[in-house]
Amino acid sequence: MHPANPIWWLTRRVTLLLMPLSLFTMTVLMGLARLDSSPNNSVIFASNRDGNDEIYTLDYTRGLDRNLTRTAQWDFAPARSRDGTQIAFASLRDGNQEIYVMNADGGHVRRLTNDPARDTEPTWSPDGSQIAFTSDRSGYWDIFIMNADGSNLHALTNTPIDDHSPTWSPDGSRIAFISYFRNWAIYTAKPDGTDLRLWTDQRGRSLEPAWSADGRYLLYTTDRFVRNFEIFRLDTELGGTPMRLSDDPGWDANPTWSADGQQIIFDSTRASSDNRELYIMDADGQNVRRLTYHDGRDSDPSM
Repeated sequence: MHPANPIWWLTRRVTLLLMPLSLFTMTVLMGLARLDSSPNNSVIFASNRDGNDEIYTLDYTRGLDRNLTRTAQWDFAPARSRDGTQIAFASLRDGNQEIYVMNADGGHVRRLTNDPARDTEPTWSPDGSQIAFTSDRSGYWDIFIMNADGSNLHALTNTPIDDHSPTWSPDGSRIAFISYFRNWAIYTAKPDGTDLRLWTDQRGRSLEPAWSADGRYLLYTTDRFVRNFEIFRLDTELGGTPMRLSDDPGWDANPTWSADGQQIIFDSTRASSDNRELYIMDADGQNVRRLTYHDGRDSDPSM
């Protein structure tokens, strides 16, 4: 068609007008497609922003989030596998609190436990072959281990006191957890239950341990040294006084390391005592910034 033809000019103008929109649409779609497959810059968390607890993923470098579960019942306590392909979580979707696994995009949901008791707080072994979790099926809250398909379930702890919050060390040699004897304290044990070690004293509540990528440090929250819960870092090689990383009148909780170990993501009430939001800070506690802004509760981050 000749450039002097008016239809040619009209077609060209429409094409030029639509091109930015098409590029924008493609960019958004490509971003959403990558949202669930980039564990290096995304975090999994639980939120009740849609009316009940659901599992979300957030790309914290671009501010994109997505609801992965969308069920009428509560889904909570998410834990992403080390390779980023699977998410374990607890749910009431079948009428009882059980452990489930889904793909990173929210698809292919599988139920792993089936017991009248409550099962929660799943955590993956480094190679993805096993899941440790908390259950009150023994009459007390204990730590259990099962294969990633739900088979070969057995107890890690079996005591008349409550144990919670298991987390596997990066090399798979230890599991950290909290236990209540006079007060909440952090322990570690080998996956076979031997070599039990106490890491914190009982003069304050120590909760929510999280291993660093090199297995040397444990993050945790405690009110041992201050009046409210703050985040501390414990050196499991050298010991000594734990290093305080957060300092705010709000309640800081559930710390987790970024994939590269350079940052820490946690939830906190520092913006409002009535609501929890996600925050990120450098590994030394500096450069704190807020990640979520929502009326609903955002909590329990997992990398």
